[in-house]
Amino acid sequence: MKRNFLNIACILMAVAFISSCGEKKQTSQEFPNWAWADFQRPAGVNPVISPDTTTFFYCPMRQDSVAWEASDTFNPAATIYDGKVVVLYRAEDNSAVGIGSRTSRLGYAYSEDGLNFKRMSAPVLYPGDDSQKELECPGGCEDPRIAMTDDGLYVMLYTQWNRKKARLAVATSRDLQTWEKYGPAFAKAYDGRFFDEFSKSASIITKLVDGKQVIAKIDGRYWMYWGEKFVNVATSTDLVNWEPMLDENGDFLKVMTTREGKFDSDLTECGPPAVMTDKGILLMYNGKNKAGAEGDTLYTANSYCAGQALFDTNDPTKLIDRLDKPFYVPESDFEKSGQYPAGTVFIEGLVYYKDKWYLYYGCADSRVAVAVYDPAKVNGGNK
Repeated sequence: MKRNFLNIACILMAVAFISSCGEKKQTSQEFPNWAWADFQRPAGVNPVISPDTTTFFYCPMRQDSVAWEASDTFNPAATIYDGKVVVLYRAEDNSAVGIGSRTSRLGYAYSEDGLNFKRMSAPVLYPGDDSQKELECPGGCEDPRIAMTDDGLYVMLYTQWNRKKARLAVATSRDLQTWEKYGPAFAKAYDGRFFDEFSKSASIITKLVDGKQVIAKIDGRYWMYWGEKFVNVATSTDLVNWEPMLDENGDFLKVMTTREGKFDSDLTECGPPAVMTDKGILLMYNGKNKAGAEGDTLYTANSYCAGQALFDTNDPTKLIDRLDKPFYVPESDFEKSGQYPAGTVFIEGLVYYKDKWYLYYGCADSRVAVAVYDPAKVNGGNK
C-alpha cells in the first residue's frame, strides 16, 4: 500500500511540474517526417534585436523627431540581400501605452552570420505624406513578410493600420530600403468588394532553386496563404493585385480553421513564406490558444505557439496534414514578458542561408529572436 501511495505521489508531482512549466515541448521524433521540427535556439544570441532609445527619426506624419524604436521591436520579416541576412522588424515608438496604440515603422537590420545584427538608424518603411496616408496613419506599418522573385524583386506583404481597419498591403523593392507602396492587396478584386475587409498576415509560396529561396508559380499563378482567424488562399499574376479564393457561397475559402482543444483553438495566423518541399507545401503559422476548456490545457491560455501544416503541391487549397502540437513554444524569459506576457513566439521571417533555415520571430511583442534548423541533421537531409 505504501508503494502505491508513493507511485501516486510521483505521478502527481510530475503532472504539477508539467503544469507549472506552462508549455510542453515535444522532441523531433514525435513529429511526422514532413515537418521541420528541430529548430534550435542558438546559445547566447537571443534576443537578436531589442528596443533602442538612442535612435531618432524625423517623422513626416508628426513633423517632429521621434524615438521610433524606443518601446518595442518585434514581428520580423527576413530575406537575403547582397549575401547577407536582412531582417525588417516592426518597431514601435514611445508615443503611447498599450498594444496597437503607438505608431509602427519597419527597421532594417543585417547580418553576416544570421545571428549577430547591425542596424540602420532610420526606418525604411513608415506612414507618411504619401498615397497610403489615410490607411497607415496614425497606426503605421506592421508585421511584414518578404519573399523574392528569381530576378531579385522583393515583395512585401504587411499590415496597414489606421486604428480603424487592418488591411493587408503590398510594397516592392530592389534593395530593401527604397519601397514602392501599392496599397491593399485585395483593392481591385471582385470590383473592390473586399477593400474594407479586415485582412492581414500573408505567406507567399516559395521554393528553393539552386540554393536560393524564390517565389514559386503553380499553374501559371503566384499563390499565398493569408489570414488570422482562419487560413485562406489568394492568387495573383503580378504579385501586386491579389484575388482571394471564394467558396460556393461567395465567402472566403477557409482551407484551415481553428481547432477546439488544441494550441490553435483561437487563431491560425499565417507565418513566414510557405515553402515547397518534396512532401508538399509547408506552411508555418501562429496558433493562439484559447483560454478555458476550449483551449489546450498543456499550453498557457492566450499564448502564441508555432504550428505547421502540409498542403498539396498541385492543389495548394488541399490540406494534407497538420501538427496537433506546436513545434516551437515560448520558453525564454523574454518570450514570456513584455507587451504580451502570456507568451509569444510569433514567427514571420524564414530564410535559407548557408545550407540552414533561419527562423525569425517576435517575442511577446517586444523583442526579435532566431532559431535555426539544419536539414542535414534530420530526415536524411531533406529540405
